[in-house]
Amino acid sequence: MNSVWELETFYRKRNIVIIGSGFSGLWTAIAVKEKYPEKSVLIIEQNTIPLGASTRNAGFACFGSLTEVIADAQKMGWEKTLDLVKMRFDGLQKIRQNFKNSEIDFKLNGGYEILNNDEPLHHIKEVNQKLKSITGFEETYSLKQDKIKEFGLGKSPFLIENPCEGSLHSGKLLQKLLEKCHEIRVEFLFGTEVKSIEEQSDEIEVHLPDGISVKTDQLIYCTNAFSSEFLKNENIIPARGQILLTEPIDGLKLNGTFHYDEGFYYFRNLENRVLLGGGRNRDFKTEETTAFETTEFLQRHLEDFLKEVILPGKDVKIALRWSGIMAMGDEKTPIIKQISERQFCAVRLSGMGVALAPVMGGKIAELI
Repeated sequence: MNSVWELETFYRKRNIVIIGSGFSGLWTAIAVKEKYPEKSVLIIEQNTIPLGASTRNAGFACFGSLTEVIADAQKMGWEKTLDLVKMRFDGLQKIRQNFKNSEIDFKLNGGYEILNNDEPLHHIKEVNQKLKSITGFEETYSLKQDKIKEFGLGKSPFLIENPCEGSLHSGKLLQKLLEKCHEIRVEFLFGTEVKSIEEQSDEIEVHLPDGISVKTDQLIYCTNAFSSEFLKNENIIPARGQILLTEPIDGLKLNGTFHYDEGFYYFRNLENRVLLGGGRNRDFKTEETTAFETTEFLQRHLEDFLKEVILPGKDVKIALRWSGIMAMGDEKTPIIKQISERQFCAVRLSGMGVALAPVMGGKIAELI
C-alpha cells in the first residue's frame, strides 16, 4: 500500500496527464502550461529517459526534400501537403525562438537531396512557387552541381540545396525541453508504464503497476508509434529506422543534412563523423515493428550505401548502431484530435517529429 505522503503528492489528482515524454509530450506540456498556467500537468513515461523516436533519430531540422514534397502533393494534393510543410517549417522556427543555437548544437548548414535522374527537376519551379509563401524564398530548392565535388559525393548525378534546413542535437534539445518543463512546474513519473485507462463521467483513472493509479480531468496521448495499444481505431503503423555512426574520418568534406530516394535514406555529418540512417523501404515488413533492434540485413545495406554513395573508395569503421521507432499511416498528416469526452491525442508524426511537435503542442492546447 502507498503512504499518505505518496498519495497526496506524487499520485494526487491532476488537471492533465500526458502519456509520453518525447518531443510531442514535452512541447504539449509547455503549450498547455503557457495557455493555462494554473493547471497541474503530469507526464508519465514508461522508460527512464524519453525513448521511441525523440532520442533515437538523426537530428535533422528539416521540413521535406524536393522529391518528398512532389510525392506528397501527388498523393495528398497540394493543400494538405502545404499545410504539412508549413507546420514543419513553423515548428523549426519555434525551436530557434526558444533555444539558442549553441544550446542544442543547431546549425543552419543546409538541407540537400541527391537525385539519380532529372525528373524531379521538371517540377522544381512549381514547387518553389508553392513554397514561397511559407519559406519566404524565391527558390527554396535549387540545383547545386558544384557542391557534389565539394562534399565528396563523386557518384551522384544531381544535388538539390535547401538553405532553410539544418541539423541539431536531439538529446540536447530534449534536455532543454525538460529543463523548461521543470521551470514551469510540469511534473514527471519516469520508468512508469500505463497499464490501462478508465474514463468515468467526471474524471479519468490512469492505472499504473502495483495497483497504483492517478486520477485526472483530461488525458493526452503523445505515444506516437506506441499508441496502437491505446488508440486501436487509429491508422498508426510503427516504422523502425535503423542508424549507424562512423568513427571520426580525416578530411571529411560532408557538411549539412542529406536525403536520398524520397527521404528513405538520410545522412549528415556529426562534426567529422558520418551518421547514416534509413533503407527501410528495402524491407518494409520487417521494419513495421516497435522492437528496438538492428538487423544484419539493413546494417550491411547501409554500410554498402556508405561506401558507394557517401564515401566512395574510403574504408570506414562503424562506432555505433541503433534504431528508433517512428509512426506512419496511410498519409503523413499527424493525428491531432479529441477521441472521447476527456481524452485527446497528438500522434503519428511520420518521421518528422522534431519539426512537427512544437506546433502540435499548440494545437492540442487549443483543443483542451
